[in-house]
Amino acid sequence: MVERNVLGGELEPCGTDPVTGFYRDGCCSTGPEDLGSHTICAVVTVEFLSHQRSIGNDLSTPMPQYRFPGLVPGDRWCVTAANWLRAHVDGAAAHVVLASTHERALELVPLEVLQEHAVDVPGDASFLDGL
Repeated sequence: MVERNVLGGELEPCGTDPVTGFYRDGCCSTGPEDLGSHTICAVVTVEFLSHQRSIGNDLSTPMPQYRFPGLVPGDRWCVTAANWLRAHVDGAAAHVVLASTHERALELVPLEVLQEHAVDVPGDASFLDGL
């Protein structure tokens, strides 16, 4: 079974430097073990990292026991839909790579909200020809 992104296509990798994903496979894949729904491929910013720290989700400090290197601005990371949405509401949302964001994120975050923060362009951009 192929996992899908929020655009309806095949889920693309999010990041390998550092290696992200609940399963540390570079993708925002999800399953029953992923209770937090680490489904949004975020390109983290200083503001987002600071916001996450302020809500008790420190993404900057390395935690080798969890194979977590600590993030710096510009890193791509699969974040939980709930924490990303909270950052959005608080005005500190990270950028989003839609092609690498799992469709399950739509259970919490509307596509329109994700699109407001999108930093990628769909593979088929032919719709731009008529604009």
